Amino acid sequence: MSQSLSMTLAQYAASTSIAAIPDEVKERAKQVIFDEMACARFGRRSLAGQMAARYAAKFASPAESRILGTSLRVPAPYAAMANGAAGHGEEVDGAHVVGGHPGATLVHAAVAMADRQCAAGADLLSAVVLGYDVGTRLIAACGGKFHFQFSSHHHPDFLHGVAASVVGSRLLGLDPNRYCHAMALATFQTNGLAALFQERRHVSKSFCNGQYAFAGVSAALMSSGGLEGCEDILGARDGLLDAWGVEDGADILTRRLGQDYEIMGANFKFLNAGYPIHAAVEAAMTLVTDHDIRLDTIESVHVGMPANAMRIVDNRHMHNICVQDMVSASIVRGDLSLRESPFPAILGDPAFTRVRARITVGVDPDVDRDQPNGRGANVSITRMDGSAVSRRVDHPRGHSLRGAVTWDELSKKWHEALPECDIDKILSLAQRLEELEDVNELSGAFGSI
Repeated sequence: MSQSLSMTLAQYAASTSIAAIPDEVKERAKQVIFDEMACARFGRRSLAGQMAARYAAKFASPAESRILGTSLRVPAPYAAMANGAAGHGEEVDGAHVVGGHPGATLVHAAVAMADRQCAAGADLLSAVVLGYDVGTRLIAACGGKFHFQFSSHHHPDFLHGVAASVVGSRLLGLDPNRYCHAMALATFQTNGLAALFQERRHVSKSFCNGQYAFAGVSAALMSSGGLEGCEDILGARDGLLDAWGVEDGADILTRRLGQDYEIMGANFKFLNAGYPIHAAVEAAMTLVTDHDIRLDTIESVHVGMPANAMRIVDNRHMHNICVQDMVSASIVRGDLSLRESPFPAILGDPAFTRVRARITVGVDPDVDRDQPNGRGANVSITRMDGSAVSRRVDHPRGHSLRGAVTWDELSKKWHEALPECDIDKILSLAQRLEELEDVNELSGAFGSI
């Protein structure tokens, strides 16, 4: 009998080690961990971040893992939930070329379990790299973010909950059989209908990533306690790939494991907005700056996007995932600060109302052809005198295909957004993460609100 797909993945996961990870991959992973933990500290102020912390605080025993930015310690699954929700709470957490927000689930599942285990930094580092390899491959094996979301009506990030169970199993040191059970047990706790994109206040959209982190940590702990599930939840009839996988899904899931590291496709954000909006804002702001465009001269603004990306951010109720709102705010304000959201105050500004009414959004045939699953945008601004200028941005700042983000860029980002934290100390700890004997030193450095 041939080995099951779940066992193939589990055996690989259990065999991973920090020694096998190339230096450039470790460096990117350290940047991702630093950035995602900072996102959770920053997002603790968001509505979802506050709600999640209050909820998790009800389960204060055993005091295993830290709710970042507080003095609270709660059971590991609840810390993962609270930190994952806060991490996505301000829409400044990283994205990925495959799609979705892996860090808000995977990093916080890993940190919560590492806190619980008093794990070494090297173990956290290798677990996060592993989580990205599994989670993004699962989404790709199901056709990619847009195909999966639009055909199944599920939020693709729930597949990172399955990957989070692999992360948790790795940090618990489980045997491959237990990994298989953990993945199966995670499927009972992680899901999410894509209707969440229609909510108004970015609460469940934040909470979903926390819940997926909770599911992964919980499933790993359940498996370590002897609970069982389908031994091949990935490859079995009525299993994950049978339900949603593409024809070559099994091959996609295992192809070049240990050779192609998916964390290298991680994208960083420098703007509080859904990722498909970043290129549009960058293009609009470049036009306004380069051509000295005054508000009172703008006749119209057109944002051209790939069809799939437009479907995610077109005219949403939530301001920071609404391309019309964010482009209007950037033009009116001239700059957008991570620390100070323009909403809701800007809604009462007549200049915002005027610009917002002049924005149209549509599919750009060229951008759609070149990157149907991408996040590019082509923005055109027409002035009252009939003159028009346009700017196309294929990969916004922070995108992995635009070039590596530097530690200096991340340092500046978080010095501005988190002046109350000792960012220099935190950054130093993150840069030498593989030398830390206990991850609690890093999580504790984010201080308390």
